[in-house]
Amino acid sequence: MTTDTITSLRSSLCSEETPLPVRFRALFSLKHLAQNSDPSSAVAAIEAIAAAFSSPSALLKHELAYCLGQTRNEAAIPPLRGVLSDLKEDPMCRHEAAEALGALGHAQNLELLKEFRDREGEVAAVKETCEIAIDRIEWENSEARKKEKLRQSDFASIDPAPPMPQSEKSVEELGKELMDTSLPLFLRYRAMFALRDMASPPDLPTAVPAVLELAKGFADASELFRHEIAFVFGQLSHPASIPALTAALSNLNEASMVRHEAAEALGSLGEEEGVEATLKAFLHDKEKVVRESVIVALDMAEYEKGGETEYALIPQVGASA
Repeated sequence: MTTDTITSLRSSLCSEETPLPVRFRALFSLKHLAQNSDPSSAVAAIEAIAAAFSSPSALLKHELAYCLGQTRNEAAIPPLRGVLSDLKEDPMCRHEAAEALGALGHAQNLELLKEFRDREGEVAAVKETCEIAIDRIEWENSEARKKEKLRQSDFASIDPAPPMPQSEKSVEELGKELMDTSLPLFLRYRAMFALRDMASPPDLPTAVPAVLELAKGFADASELFRHEIAFVFGQLSHPASIPALTAALSNLNEASMVRHEAAEALGSLGEEEGVEATLKAFLHDKEKVVRESVIVALDMAEYEKGGETEYALIPQVGASA
């Protein structure tokens, strides 16, 4: 049964005739199977995801890379290395492949990541992602990590950086670290994910203040950093983030990797008043990745309103990235 399911999902995911929202649902279904199946089925699911890297859609390919990084499976390493190394590939996909290699945590990828971190003329978002991924892998394999006490997160994702160790730091103190450009990006990301965890569940007294501190990150000079703020808001689905996300999406001078992430984050807030109307205003945006993100976000918004248990194709299959 699993083999037939994977074959069917692979067909849906890889077909350019399949509507984009259906392809995303197929992807998230395959991600679930890659994480929750026997070893041979998990590898087959990973191979099915990787097969879709032939698509012309940068949005889809960057999501493929993200999902491969979440599988905790070494079978995901070769296709991710291939995407990062392909200088003709969209930088957004290459950045996501580097981040995914960081999430997988294997020291064998440090040399490749350092190569692209240090490559002359490399795109800033790729260089910065490689820098963070290197720090994450080194942290993952360090003695210091074993001594850290991390707060149990509400989020099951493998993030580009772990939250700051459990401490008495206030939202304001973490906000200062978030925006301190003298710190390595990895440490600023750790502050970012600590703030995220202080904003969940949404009724925590620290939730709204943490969201407002995170929103300041949209003023950072790094488009990678700004895109990660939008991603975190998508995880949180906190209504207090709507003004900042709307402003990011609406700013036509903003980088497309930030605007597309803002659109998807708004999709996770689709049941909130005015969000669908905001998204629909960008269905014909000049940037393809933004247009496609809006299509997927509107599909997510329908799912949010419909009360389905998971955003995926198969019943009882796991959640979206």
